[in-house]
Amino acid sequence: IIDKARSQGRTVLTEIESKELIREAGISVVETRLAISREEAISISKELGLPVVLKIASPDVVHKSDAGGVKIGLRTATQVGKAYGEILKAIKQKYPQAVVDGVSVQKMARPGVEVIIGMSKDAQFGPVLMFGLGGILVEVLKDVSFRIVPLARRDAAEMIREIKGYPLLEGYRGQEPVDVANLEELLLKVSDFVERNPGIKELDLNPVFAYSDGAVAVDARVVLEELS
Repeated sequence: IIDKARSQGRTVLTEIESKELIREAGISVVETRLAISREEAISISKELGLPVVLKIASPDVVHKSDAGGVKIGLRTATQVGKAYGEILKAIKQKYPQAVVDGVSVQKMARPGVEVIIGMSKDAQFGPVLMFGLGGILVEVLKDVSFRIVPLARRDAAEMIREIKGYPLLEGYRGQEPVDVANLEELLLKVSDFVERNPGIKELDLNPVFAYSDGAVAVDARVVLEELS
């Protein structure tokens, strides 16, 4: 996947490529497929099983929701077909120059506590892993913790418990507690993956839905280093 992107002169992987790469690292991701027509979107949604989520697939659109490029909770083929057209229309209006690969279709994951796992490279320390509350909360609260790669198990445990929102993971106000040990394992897998792939500049899993019986990455973004 990385070699293919480089051969095409790209440094930003598509959501589908990013998820494929992440899955190879042993991290659970929501299966996502690319549709390049309304009919294909409907066909894929039936194969994956409704309800589904549709998202614009474009290397030029980073904040997909803000651009009208995301439609969630689509429960019928008619809704899928309508959403496909609305997404393309919204992106064409907002980003007329954007390269559009199509629209990604994924089965809607059951709700969980949203967390983020990210990696960026520090000029001095190299790869640094981030953990925090995910979704839009990461931008609003900035409730995150950091550790330098590679992580030891103790680092992963501390990262999770350091955030102010940790009570949400323990089961706040009668909510089911999430499997924290699984999140620790997830951080260690990402750390290992980053260490084995020095050509990766940035990585974002946001949101990851954390459950009492595991976790799944709903969205993924991988950016490669520029080749000098």
